[in-house]
Amino acid sequence: MDEPDPEWLLEQLDLGEYEVRALTELLTIGRTTAPTLSEATGIPKARIYDVLSELSDRGFLKVIPGRPKEYQPKPPAEILDRAIENRRQTFESERQSIQSMREEFLETFRSRFEAASQDITPTEELFWVVDVGEVSERETRQLYATADERIRVFTKSFEYLPAVEEALSTAANRGVDVRVLFVHEEYLEPDNQAVQAARMDTLDAIEGVDYRISESKLPVRGTLADPSMEYESGKALFLVEEEDIPLALRQAAVTENASFVAGMNRLFELTWEYESLEG
Repeated sequence: MDEPDPEWLLEQLDLGEYEVRALTELLTIGRTTAPTLSEATGIPKARIYDVLSELSDRGFLKVIPGRPKEYQPKPPAEILDRAIENRRQTFESERQSIQSMREEFLETFRSRFEAASQDITPTEELFWVVDVGEVSERETRQLYATADERIRVFTKSFEYLPAVEEALSTAANRGVDVRVLFVHEEYLEPDNQAVQAARMDTLDAIEGVDYRISESKLPVRGTLADPSMEYESGKALFLVEEEDIPLALRQAAVTENASFVAGMNRLFELTWEYESLEG
């Protein structure tokens, strides 16, 4: 297995090129002075103090008083913890900034939206579409994150699971009932059969996730969140089977119509109960 690139790892902490170079060297050689670090890294002497000040402000190193000053990196675990806290504080600051303009935003745009929406038909209001890929995966993660009671997934091989696994696992860990309905492998190409087997292994490792295998083809693929047979709640993202159209060219439909979601859930539960096999 190849060793990870140290500079690439530090770039994930939103550090610039010079900050990455400086911190990589500090973590390699330990406590040192600014001139020595400048010479070792090629960072111009006119910039090295600003670079070290930035790393200090972020909490990634300690400044040792003296003549000359010395700079010592924090332990890697402490650097990561501080990076997480820095990002949390940034997010919270941005959240508060957006929240502070809520009243003004609504007052400015609500009437415009209502006027522009007068000609939308009931059918157009029932669904909206998103591109399949990163956009649909982001929407799926949001469904998992906001589900309170149930998540139901129709899928062939769950090939996109790596992109949504963390959100699915988090939902299961907080007690959401998660069920996944796979298509039987006889309806899959060999490559998809291998993907399906790997995804089942992944789901086996997530406590609280149950799955079964449909005995027949499924007419749709997608996710239901909090379906209610009382038509009180529910949201769904789905696409119908169109084997002749490449997945990258398809669009998925999203709906918050509780009645429609309840109907899809009825299909799921009947298939789960009467037309599926244990995985």
